Amino acid sequence: MFNEELLVKGELAKEAAVCLAALSTVLKDQALLAMASALEEQEELILTANEQDVLVAKKQGMSTALLDRLTLTAARIKDMAEGLRAIAALQDPVGQVEEMWKGAQDIEIGRVRVPLGVIGIIYEARPNVTADAAGLCLKSGNAVILKGGSDALHSNKAITKVIAEAAENVGLPKGSIQLIENTSREVVSQLMKMNEYLDVLIPRGGAGLIRSVIQNATVPVIQTGIGNCHVYVDSEADLKMAEEIVLNAKIQRPGVCNALETLLVHEKVASEFLPQVAARLLELGVELRGDAVTQELVPQAKAASEEDYKTEFLDLVLAVKVVGSLDEAIKHIRCYGTQHSEAIVTESYSKARIFLQSIDAAAVYVNASTRFTDGFQFGYGAEIGISTQKLHARGPMGLKELTTIKHIIYGQGQVRK
Repeated sequence: MFNEELLVKGELAKEAAVCLAALSTVLKDQALLAMASALEEQEELILTANEQDVLVAKKQGMSTALLDRLTLTAARIKDMAEGLRAIAALQDPVGQVEEMWKGAQDIEIGRVRVPLGVIGIIYEARPNVTADAAGLCLKSGNAVILKGGSDALHSNKAITKVIAEAAENVGLPKGSIQLIENTSREVVSQLMKMNEYLDVLIPRGGAGLIRSVIQNATVPVIQTGIGNCHVYVDSEADLKMAEEIVLNAKIQRPGVCNALETLLVHEKVASEFLPQVAARLLELGVELRGDAVTQELVPQAKAASEEDYKTEFLDLVLAVKVVGSLDEAIKHIRCYGTQHSEAIVTESYSKARIFLQSIDAAAVYVNASTRFTDGFQFGYGAEIGISTQKLHARGPMGLKELTTIKHIIYGQGQVRK
């Protein structure tokens, strides 16, 4: 038997999804703009709620990087609001006819984009996801049931209340945007099995959360976000460029899934490159964990374990390895990568092509930071997450990826012979 909160909200979401699928783009956009304004108008309420979460997180010893993900500021609330306005400005995928053709006996067949229905999203301590996910689901005609982490419960409750009320005031059905407030593991486990109410489940968070959802859910899952990302500095790299890419990929926001976790350096440039980039990384508070060659070149580096090369640190920690060839770098990434975002820095066109063809990931870069793997940066306007699987969607998931296909058929009385 499901928890009562899940049943009530599941029923509401299912009913809301029917209405949302038929809503006009104009009404959806009005709701998004109202939600954006409400976030700004209720800034004090949201920040007060967030302060409660941050205070508890600090007492519990949450890392600096994760605290950064949890903390809201006036500027971040402004960004959330602008994100909703940006979604309103995007083209609505619902109802788009992708193609039409003649089938047997001249029946006319079309492929039309329609909402998925009810989307469940399980995520960890990033309260901005609450607004982003709600906005994307609304614009694509889906109802959403949100299950944020207990670390951000007060923040998520405040944000959900503000945006849900704003959407309903414009005319959206009750149940379009809902948050599961019960924080027990049993409720999360039950949510994963609500096939009668959920059409798809999207987990956003660390490796443990993703693994748990994949292993336990009976609802269809879109896997997102585990980012053990690599940058490989080739023997023919522009080392100054490589240094800036490494620093950006690791330092800009170390607690996100597209941040650099392992640096691979070709042995021919290691003695010149590693001490130089390491000095800057160490100065910025990064803990380095390297192989024997790295430790010789950078005495401050700790010994790297096998586990370090498997780990998505989401923190100011970087694993480093010196490799003998492009082929060795590719083999390392194939062994330890999570098919998220991988980069090579090289001036060699042929090596760049080999890397692009050989690396199996959602995003593969040549001479650019992995931090660009993002819906806004890719021009999608926003994203629900970074899909690292191959079915349905891969890479940043925008509005189109939150819809599916319906076949529509027109006839003039044809019957199959």
